[in-house]
Amino acid sequence: MDENVNEEVKKEAVKRTVTIKGRPFTLVGDEIRVGMSAPDFKVTDNDMLPMKFSRTYGGKVAVISVVHSLDTSICDVETRRFNKEAEALGPDVGVLTISMDLPFAQKRWCGAAGIKAVRTFSDYQKADFGKSWGVLIKELRLLARAVFIVDKDGIVKYAQVVPEVAQEPDYDEILTALRALV
Repeated sequence: MDENVNEEVKKEAVKRTVTIKGRPFTLVGDEIRVGMSAPDFKVTDNDMLPMKFSRTYGGKVAVISVVHSLDTSICDVETRRFNKEAEALGPDVGVLTISMDLPFAQKRWCGAAGIKAVRTFSDYQKADFGKSWGVLIKELRLLARAVFIVDKDGIVKYAQVVPEVAQEPDYDEILTALRALV
């Protein structure tokens, strides 16, 4: 019996959470850390076509901005900020935003917001990205706010899961890490 209790205690100890306005929520999947190989994933683009990360972004530096919905104020601000930054990065850097928004909602939002340098992708079908990158919020089936940078060799060089989803990521830290790669 003691072994079972110890296993439950261990599981609780590694339970990862984020908060939304102070309320805790559970993250599904393992934590992605700097130095790890970037897990591959499939998401859906704005034209309802599948996108496999390794095929589309392999050999490029990729900034992956993760938001729960483009139709919320902080996600809107974050994606607009990354769009502005992406315009100056050049063709060897891909900036993508992933959410659970439906592809046609993302397409509508991008058109209304004038987003041209960031590509948006939806994880709505199987939550493949959310699970493999450890940012799926179990109770809500939404993605936690996070930013990852993957180098040309597919190695995670930066990882920030924002502890409070209602707050913006640390842009200065992200841009410093990105500049070190390009």
